[in-house]
Amino acid sequence: MAERELQLRSTTRPRHRTGRFTLDDVQLFVLSLPTALWYLLFCYIPMFGIVIAFKNYRVAPGRNFLYSLFVHSPWAGLNNFTFLFRTPHASMMFRNTIGYNLVFIALGVVIPVSLAIFISELYSKRLAKICQTAMFMPHFLSWVVVGYFVFAFLSTDRGLFNNLIKGFGGTPVKWYQTPRHWPYILVFIQLWKTVGYGMVVYLAAISGIDGSLYEASIIDGASKKQQIRFITIPMLRPIISILFVLAVGRIFNSDFGLFYRTTQNSNTLQSVMLTIDVYVFNSLFRSSGRAQYNYASAAVFLQSVLGCITLVTANIVVKRIDPESGLF
Repeated sequence: MAERELQLRSTTRPRHRTGRFTLDDVQLFVLSLPTALWYLLFCYIPMFGIVIAFKNYRVAPGRNFLYSLFVHSPWAGLNNFTFLFRTPHASMMFRNTIGYNLVFIALGVVIPVSLAIFISELYSKRLAKICQTAMFMPHFLSWVVVGYFVFAFLSTDRGLFNNLIKGFGGTPVKWYQTPRHWPYILVFIQLWKTVGYGMVVYLAAISGIDGSLYEASIIDGASKKQQIRFITIPMLRPIISILFVLAVGRIFNSDFGLFYRTTQNSNTLQSVMLTIDVYVFNSLFRSSGRAQYNYASAAVFLQSVLGCITLVTANIVVKRIDPESGLF
C-alpha cells in the first residue's frame, strides 16, 4: 500500500516548467497571434500619431508623411489644446457631451437590467427569444439607416408624425427647426438602438447564476420579488459595476452618428446636438478647405486623457463601495 501511495503521489505531483516551449505553448501562441497582431497594427503602432497633437501639421508637397510630420511641421506646444476652449460654444458642447452621457449611463443600467430580469422570468421560452431578438436587432443598424428612419417619421411635409397630426386636424411640427423636442428624441433613439445589447449581456449573466440558489429560496418560501432582490440583482452586481466603469470612461466622448446623422446636422439644433465630436468634425474643414488635423488630434488626445482619469476614478469609487466589484 505504501508503494502504491508513493506512485500516486508521484503521478499527481505538478510538473515544473523547464523553460522550454512545449507543444501546448506553441498552440496557444498561434491562437493568440491574430488578436495580438490586430492590437499591434490598429492600437499600438498608430499611437505615434499623438505627435500631431503637439505639431502645427503641414503637408510637404512631394514628400512622405513622416517628413511632413517631423521635418516640415513646426512644434506648437500646447497651443492646439486651446482649440476646444477658444470657441464661444465651449460650455455648450461640454454640457451636451457630459449631460447626455450621464443620462445614457443612468438609463443604460436601469432599463437593460430590468428588461433582462423580465425576459428571464417569462415562462414561454419562444416568446423570450422573440423579444430578445426584436430588441437586439437595432444594434446592427448603422446610424445612416437610423437617420433615414428618423427623417421618415419627422419630415415636415411627408413625415409620419406630421401626417397623423394633420389627420387629426392639428398643425404640423417643424421637428428639425424645433430644438426643445430633440433631447427626448435623442435619448429615446440611443436607448432604442443600444438597450438590446446591454440586455443580452445581463441575460447571459443571469443564465450563469446557480439554479440551486433559487431552489433553496423557494423552499424557504421566497417570492419572485424577493428572489430578484436578494439573488438576481446581487449576482449581477459585478457585471453592472464593470459596464458602469467602462461607460464612465467614455463620458467625454459622444456617438457621432447619433448627434450628426439623426439631426441632419441642422444649424437650428446646434444648442442640443453640438458635442465635442461633432464640433471637431465641423471644424476640420474650414472655409479655406484645409483640414486642421492637429486640432482634431489634440481634441481626441484630450478626450482620451480625461476619459482615463474618469475611468480610474470611477473604478476607485466602485472598489470602495464594493471591494469585490470593479474593473481592475
